[in-house]
Amino acid sequence: MEKNKKSYNLVIGVVALIAIILLIAILGYIVTKPKPLVIQGEAEASEYRVSGKVPGRIEEIYVKEGQRVQKGDTIARIDSPEVRAKLAQASAARDAARAQSLKARNGARSEQITGAYELYQQALVQEEVMRKSLDRVQRLYDQKVIAAQKYDETKAKYDAAVAQTKAAKSQYEMALNGARSEDKAAAQALVNQAEGAVMEVESYLGELYLVSPTDGIVSAIYPKVGELVGTGAPVASITDTGDLWFTFNIREDYLHGMKEGDVLTVMLPALDGREVSAVVNYRAVRESYATWKATKETGLYDAKTFEVRAVPQEPLEGVLPGMSAIVKQ
Repeated sequence: MEKNKKSYNLVIGVVALIAIILLIAILGYIVTKPKPLVIQGEAEASEYRVSGKVPGRIEEIYVKEGQRVQKGDTIARIDSPEVRAKLAQASAARDAARAQSLKARNGARSEQITGAYELYQQALVQEEVMRKSLDRVQRLYDQKVIAAQKYDETKAKYDAAVAQTKAAKSQYEMALNGARSEDKAAAQALVNQAEGAVMEVESYLGELYLVSPTDGIVSAIYPKVGELVGTGAPVASITDTGDLWFTFNIREDYLHGMKEGDVLTVMLPALDGREVSAVVNYRAVRESYATWKATKETGLYDAKTFEVRAVPQEPLEGVLPGMSAIVKQ
């Protein structure tokens, strides 16, 4: 009887020992069990800077931060007296060039043409008189009545009258025909140049109104009304919420299933845990000075961090840049 009792106690002890060992093993497993990897990133979107080509003073701002705008909506207006002054100068130069071109096309005035014609007729009469005088002197010279010097003087006067007639005729034809074709072309080229200058300044006037380049939300406004802004200085930032993606910084040993074309399930805590599908479209190593992690202490290797981007497969409503995004394993 006593022997049976000892065997019973031994069995109980062994069972208890085994139970204790199992309990310790379970607790050890629970304590040492690796926690599930949480890959967390954030939503990002394209951002556009609104800036102008013309320096000036902010005259008015038509939007507020957080306001949704459409492409082409006016964001702000810049006042630039210098541009208006340049427009006045360019317009005056254009008007002067047009007047010169019109003068070249119209040619000489009617009074100038009439005066040139009268001078030409006067030269013809003078030439005719000298021709008759030369004929008389020629006959007398042939008869040896006058000296050769008298003949030479009369001949020289006739030649001068002929030359004067040709010159008067040329002046008359010039006044009648107007400016040369080259002069007309040069005058028209000056008009084109002046009109181009006016168009350039008018384009600057259009740049005084800054418009949104895309649909989106006004994420930032930099200057205040009355402040001076330079050429290319940003006036506002527009975030295009229609061009949205998720960015994750992942160590290289956790990149399994995240190659280009893979579909991820992303959970958005800000939208009550809503889950969306996103396609990986970009992977690139981050700068080593910011993301390098030494693992040689454990006998492994140096791990680098990669930037992974994923684009939602469908348009998302309510998602804003900066919201957390968690990859569901």
